Amino acid sequence: MLAFQKTDAAYGLARMEAAAPVVAAGDDILIAVEAVGICGSDVHAYEWTDGYQFLATHLPRTLGHEVSGRVVDTGKDVVGFAPGDRVVVAPVVVCGHCSACRIGQPQFCANRSIVGFHRDGAFAERVVVPAANCFRLPDGVDAELGALIEPLCVAGNAVDVAAVQWGDRVIVMGAGPIGVGIAWLARRAGATSVLLIGKDDGARLAAARRLGLERTLDLDEDGDANVTALLGGEADIVFEATGVPESIEAGLGWLRPGGVLVATGIHARPVQFDLTRFVRLKQQLRAAYDSSPATFARMLSILAENGEALRAMITHRLPLAATLEGFEIAASRQALKVMLLADSDRAVTP
Repeated sequence: MLAFQKTDAAYGLARMEAAAPVVAAGDDILIAVEAVGICGSDVHAYEWTDGYQFLATHLPRTLGHEVSGRVVDTGKDVVGFAPGDRVVVAPVVVCGHCSACRIGQPQFCANRSIVGFHRDGAFAERVVVPAANCFRLPDGVDAELGALIEPLCVAGNAVDVAAVQWGDRVIVMGAGPIGVGIAWLARRAGATSVLLIGKDDGARLAAARRLGLERTLDLDEDGDANVTALLGGEADIVFEATGVPESIEAGLGWLRPGGVLVATGIHARPVQFDLTRFVRLKQQLRAAYDSSPATFARMLSILAENGEALRAMITHRLPLAATLEGFEIAASRQALKVMLLADSDRAVTP
């Protein structure tokens, strides 16, 4: 089968003819991939940036974790899924027996692995995942919308970590899919003023405005802008979704005393900021990473209700065979979300 694999600890991916996976364990589900999105973490692995060296011991590896498709086959112990079912995949596989799993907090599993990084993923025609990681797609949600669920879950988890409530003033730093998803969900959670900030992100900020996020700022175009004035006051919550270490100190500078900064980016370098000022202002720094099964179920419901609005996140569509082209588009920052479609034979852009 066609698959796109990270084969070396260097820039790029390899187009491969790989052996098709098969059901091996009793709880396995074999999925025919219908849609798979290119995530920022996939781009980092493609470019081999700092912070992703852990992959070196897992190569060769088929990347891809934002996936929806149809069940082809199931293991003997699988209950509730059958061939033909339309499903999406929660990519974090947990052990079920560590202390975190036993107390109902699988997001902190000590033995977690991730589809597309520690085990083969979905930039391929077929992928095998545990049944526990599959969720049935709601009626009316097509494959490309289904593949948006994973980045929406990451964004939704960040909004939960921040405890956004009605009336909050919110700044989101980073105009990629996670940042845009956070801004959209923060407004849905009750934030009355949301400012989305990018840097050299004209195309992605334009896509965000099509989602209804009117307040945007591109620091490349107006680096001297009064951010708090644009927001309407100091921020109650700042989200960092850039992966740029300097953004942490900038975000703390826009945050009110007692406010919360939630970091979601993966940073290639250590972060430095004025800890004395941070302490005296009683600000809080929190971390948000991946999501939980509960978040997954909730985001599926939100996607079913708001699918057509959220479809605007998908700015580029390509056939799976054009995965390498899709990665170059994603790396160029001209796309908000590149979606690879198994049944597509031509590129479609806005």
